[in-house]
Amino acid sequence: MKIIDSIYGDYLIDGILEELIFSKPVQRLKGVYQGGASYFVNDKWNVTRYEHSIGVMLLIKKLGGSLEEQIAGLLHDVSHTAFSHVIDFVFENKNEDYHEKIYHQIITDSEIPRILSKYGYDYRNILLDNSNWSLLEQPAPELCVDRIDYTLRDMYQYENITKEEIEIFLDNLIIREGKIYLKDIKTAEWFVRTYYKEVIDFFMNPLNIYGYDFLAKTLKIALDKKIIDINTLLGTDEEVMNFLRLSNDKDVKNLLNHLHRNVIVKEDKVEYHLHRKNKLRLIDPSVFYDDQLKPSSELSIEIKKMNENAKRKADEGMYVKIISN
Repeated sequence: MKIIDSIYGDYLIDGILEELIFSKPVQRLKGVYQGGASYFVNDKWNVTRYEHSIGVMLLIKKLGGSLEEQIAGLLHDVSHTAFSHVIDFVFENKNEDYHEKIYHQIITDSEIPRILSKYGYDYRNILLDNSNWSLLEQPAPELCVDRIDYTLRDMYQYENITKEEIEIFLDNLIIREGKIYLKDIKTAEWFVRTYYKEVIDFFMNPLNIYGYDFLAKTLKIALDKKIIDINTLLGTDEEVMNFLRLSNDKDVKNLLNHLHRNVIVKEDKVEYHLHRKNKLRLIDPSVFYDDQLKPSSELSIEIKKMNENAKRKADEGMYVKIISN
């Protein structure tokens, strides 16, 4: 199969990767939006988990990662429920890792182990310990493919960065012992700026906060009243929305009526209706300087200030005033 990716270009994919791409768990991700509730309040916020998963696989390939790590990258998000991280707010899960808690079960209940076995792989060796895959995942504040792809993909799709900027950034990545570092401080400053456009300006956008709040409340009521159950949430966003829309429950319908694309909100720390804190996400990629690896914040006052500002905003949270809904 030929994949045409908006960021990494055209690739021919066959064999095990092609078969996994056409598996039900990966295909379902075409109907799961990356931004959770975002798409339901702004139709331009339309990146899917499928696009991200394909992107992670391709970037690992581009950086010289093994076939096994490409498999792990392709499948790393298959356990995301409908509406992605909204479920974490339903269950008040501050680590925002519900999908990780159910990952093993989702994999074992699917055809993925059989596909891997067909090609001579044991799924447990590839999928159940991401510490084996240093390109795919690294603890913050370092870089990893997962963190890089969702940042570049969202910010490119939402017209905050250009294709040329992305290409320059990718050309300035260095791989050492399977980990991703940067060649220079200028590249680090660009990525840190871009990352905070994602996790502060986008994730904490007042409209995003509004969408998450109303959708989480809707799902919580629907679960409590047994209109849906956790298995329902293993479908696509639209499938779950249809369950909710067909419900005759007045509380669910009332909340859904407030979830649309003509909502008007703004940040207001004094007269606010909603307040929410997101998981703290900081970035401080290491840079090669005088043949040594150093945190970029030690070399750049700008990065140090951006990190301080991001921490302050995350600690403070977002205060949202609803003007029209």
